[in-house]
Amino acid sequence: MSARLVVLVSGSGSNLQALMDAAADAAFGAEIVAVGADRDGIEGLARARRADLPAFVVKVTDHEGREAWDAALHARIAAHRPDLVVSAGFMKILGPRVLGAFPVVNTHPALLPAFPGAHAVRDALAYGVRVTGCTVHLVDAGVDTGPVIAQQAVAVRDGDDEASLHERIKTVERRLLVDVVGRMVRDGWSVTGRHVRLGGGRPAASGAPGGGR
Repeated sequence: MSARLVVLVSGSGSNLQALMDAAADAAFGAEIVAVGADRDGIEGLARARRADLPAFVVKVTDHEGREAWDAALHARIAAHRPDLVVSAGFMKILGPRVLGAFPVVNTHPALLPAFPGAHAVRDALAYGVRVTGCTVHLVDAGVDTGPVIAQQAVAVRDGDDEASLHERIKTVERRLLVDVVGRMVRDGWSVTGRHVRLGGGRPAASGAPGGGR
């Protein structure tokens, strides 16, 4: 059995494409069953539609408040019965309905807990660090505060600007996300406090969302 993934995007969908490419191999252990977004007209949705994947948009501005948006997003995700939700460049904070129903994995272009938020690469450069990187983590109610699953360092080079550094981070980020999601769906995972252990849980494809979470 393959695990069912719903992938959430807000922009170009490069992480989505990496997951789509990986899922084309049955050995990966997962299939993308839908792609969701918080806005129209983005390349991430175009990638999904070119691949004939179901796609949906749930805009915050179409709802009376964040609670109503959270409920609507939960309903659209739940319709696809995911084992795992992947936030792949999704630029909205998920609410309690979504987070209470599904395990959610996110990527962040810094070595958390350093430089959380929307401007992590810019903030790292401004601080003058010599090493930054990317983090794959479970999502909780905070902003980039969920338990860390995996991290990889990226050196800051002399002369780097935000664009050049972010591009190198994204290259590493795509590989790390694919590796982590594949291991989670094939081998399961468990969480003790803030410590995430890959393997040893029930694989997501077994029909137990959370894989031992």
